[in-house]
Amino acid sequence: MKEVIRKLAELLKVKTIVTFAVVAIFFVMALKGQIHADNVMIIVSMVVSFYFGTQHEKSAKAG
Repeated sequence: MKEVIRKLAELLKVKTIVTFAVVAIFFVMALKGQIHADNVMIIVSMVVSFYFGTQHEKSAKAG
């Protein structure tokens, strides 16, 4: 149980919140037609790959 709480606490870091916010904002803009889906895909994939890349790098250094 403590492990689950620790994982949830790690999830709520600023980088995670910013990543989810960017994805949500661009998703909503695409649904409203304010931005083309191609642009959303490029931006979101960049943000997500940066996020997961830094997460992987951090876990590789720790392990």
